[in-house]
Amino acid sequence: MAPSAQKGSGRLSRGLLLLWALLGTGLCHTGAEVEGFTQDARMSPTVAVSNWTVRAQTKEEAYTNVTQQCWEYFVDMMRNVTASELCEWKIISRPYSFLQYCLEAWADHLRYGYPNTLAEQYIFQSHHRYFHNCTLQHQVYFDPPEDVLLAMIIAPICLIPFLVTLVIWRSKDGKAQP
Repeated sequence: MAPSAQKGSGRLSRGLLLLWALLGTGLCHTGAEVEGFTQDARMSPTVAVSNWTVRAQTKEEAYTNVTQQCWEYFVDMMRNVTASELCEWKIISRPYSFLQYCLEAWADHLRYGYPNTLAEQYIFQSHHRYFHNCTLQHQVYFDPPEDVLLAMIIAPICLIPFLVTLVIWRSKDGKAQP
């Protein structure tokens, strides 16, 4: 029996992702004739997959084909999101995370390297097309630069011995202070 997937995790298993890619590219049609891979239209899906692998001679070509399918699925998922919901993370996290996961998983599967230029182009394209009008409602706080942070840490540490020395020096007089 196959292990069950976690419910609500928002992540697809690699097997489902592979199945989706094969279905999306037309390489896996049970009971249908596969056309467009060779002259013979009656070829089995297994032969079609091996011919597709031969056709995609380089990792870059294979990754380019797969990432286009990732992008098209992302665009299809974003069709269900209304304009008023485009900036709500709860709504867009699933399609956005899927796009990122799809790009990363296929790069890993093809040993192409991630992050890469093509994946970045799709991420930038998604931001330009869907999220360019999203503004932050709350101010975001960032860590200060390292030199400022170091000064903020060192100053109190150095100040403590100075203050202890000052208290001891002032208390040596023996006179009561008013």
